[in-house]
Amino acid sequence: MSRSTATRFLSEAAGTALLVGIGTGAIVLAARAGGAPQWVLAVVWFLGVLLPMLACVRISGAHFNPAVTLGLAVSGRIAWRETPEYVLGQFAGAFLGSAAVGITIGTEAHLGSTVPATGLPAVFAGEALFTSALVASVFVLADRGEGRLRWRLALPPLVVGLATYVIGPWTGSSLNPARSIAPAVLSETFTGLWVYLLAVPSAAVLVAIAWRPTSVDRLDRGPGRRDSRS
Repeated sequence: MSRSTATRFLSEAAGTALLVGIGTGAIVLAARAGGAPQWVLAVVWFLGVLLPMLACVRISGAHFNPAVTLGLAVSGRIAWRETPEYVLGQFAGAFLGSAAVGITIGTEAHLGSTVPATGLPAVFAGEALFTSALVASVFVLADRGEGRLRWRLALPPLVVGLATYVIGPWTGSSLNPARSIAPAVLSETFTGLWVYLLAVPSAAVLVAIAWRPTSVDRLDRGPGRRDSRS
């Protein structure tokens, strides 16, 4: 493993662990407390995505999500040869973050697993819709750069926060296969897991096919561009 490959792997693992730890940890804490307003969980998930992005975006591009990496590869924004270290890092980080939640906070709410609370067609539609929005926000960041004061870095976290608020009560708001698989495996909760693993990557691929970049500098590594255009 080259130094750059190892660096991307470690960056994705650390960032995904932080994302999953913050987000699912909030779900577990809310369950222990008897519930929490959905807007609070939305804000926590927004921060859970934003903070590791700020730390890691210029190291690995801060994908933290196999569906995002898949979309970037299918669209040609990153090279396919780079995808293994991203995906492996994301799953390693997701399991690490979920395990840390179980050890330090508790195992309520199945470790924050995404479990359907309504019909599977509605779950599929909601997850596909917001995954499409998430991948589109990443493509804006990848193609146009971070913007002045790095404001475009807030776009993916905003989508995740909005998804948590809108579809969280009935889908758990996954948008991320690693985020769903890690707590599901560790808590042995597999109810409806397949619908997330079908809807999320499918939506990412469809957006990637429809939205090709006009030009790509592969050294930018996806959404890590330092372009300061507004």
